[in-house]
Amino acid sequence: MEQTFNEQLKTYQQAAEDYLSRCFTDETLPQQTLFEAMRYSLLAGGKRIRPVLVLEFCRLCGGDWHKALDFAAALEMIHTYSLIHDDLPCMDNDDYRRGRLTNHKVFGEAQAVLAGDGLLTAAFSTAAGADALPETIAAVVKTLADCAGPLGMVGGQVLDMEGEQTQLDAQGLLDIHRRKTGALIVAACTLGVLAARGTQAQLDAARQYAEALGLAFQIKDDMLDETGDAAKLGKAVHMDGNKTTFVTLYGLEACEGYLQQENAKALAALEAFEDRAFLTELTKRLASRDH
Repeated sequence: MEQTFNEQLKTYQQAAEDYLSRCFTDETLPQQTLFEAMRYSLLAGGKRIRPVLVLEFCRLCGGDWHKALDFAAALEMIHTYSLIHDDLPCMDNDDYRRGRLTNHKVFGEAQAVLAGDGLLTAAFSTAAGADALPETIAAVVKTLADCAGPLGMVGGQVLDMEGEQTQLDAQGLLDIHRRKTGALIVAACTLGVLAARGTQAQLDAARQYAEALGLAFQIKDDMLDETGDAAKLGKAVHMDGNKTTFVTLYGLEACEGYLQQENAKALAALEAFEDRAFLTELTKRLASRDH
C-alpha cells in the first residue's frame, strides 16, 4: 500500500535524522567540545525540508532514495552551518533558533564559528564518501560549492548585509534571496536528480521548481516575521525592522498574491514528473505554514 503524504514525509525526515544522529560521535578523539557544538545545532530539529527534497527528487527520477542520504546529510550540514553563522553577533545577533539558545549563546562566539566551519567542511567529506559513481560525486560536490559559496548563499548573505539600512528595490531583494535562501533549495532539488542519474530535462525542471519554491519560501518567511508567533517559530519575530523585506516592499496583501504566483510556477514545473503528488502537497503546505 502506498504511503500517505504524512507517512512519506515522516519516513524521509526520520531517515535524515537517523543519519545525522550518527555523525561526529567518535568519543576516542580529543575535540569533543567541537563535536558537541556541531551536534547541538545539527540535531536541533527543524523541518528538514532540504533533505526531504533531495530524497524525493531522487525517488521521482527513478533512483533509490536511500542512496541519496549522504548527499541529503551533506546539504543539511551546510544549511546548519549557515544558521550558526547567521545568528552570530557580527551577523544577525539572534539569541534563539528553533526554540532554544543559539550556538554562540551556549558555546561562545569562537566555538560557534568553529562549529560552523566544521560542519561546512564535513559536508564535502560526507558527499565525497557517498556510494555513487565518481562522476555523480563530482557533480554533487560542484553543485554544493556553487550553491553554498560566493556564487550562491554566501554571496546572498553579503548582499543582505550590504542592504541593511538601505531601501532596496525589487531587483535588489531578488538578488539577495535567490542566493541566500534559494540557492540551497536549488541544490536540494538538483542533488536528488543527480543522485538518481536523471536526465537534463529533469534537472532543468527541478531547477525551475526550486527557484520558484525558494522565492515563495522567503516571501512566507518575511510574512511570518511580521505576523507569526515566536513560540511556534522558535525564534524572535520582528527581527527584520532595518531591512527591506517583501513585506516592507509590497505589503502583506500583495505578498500573499506574490506567494501564490510563485507557488503556481513551482507546481507548473512539477508537471514534468509523473508521480508528483508528494511534492505537490509539500509545496502547498509550505505556502500555508505557520512556522
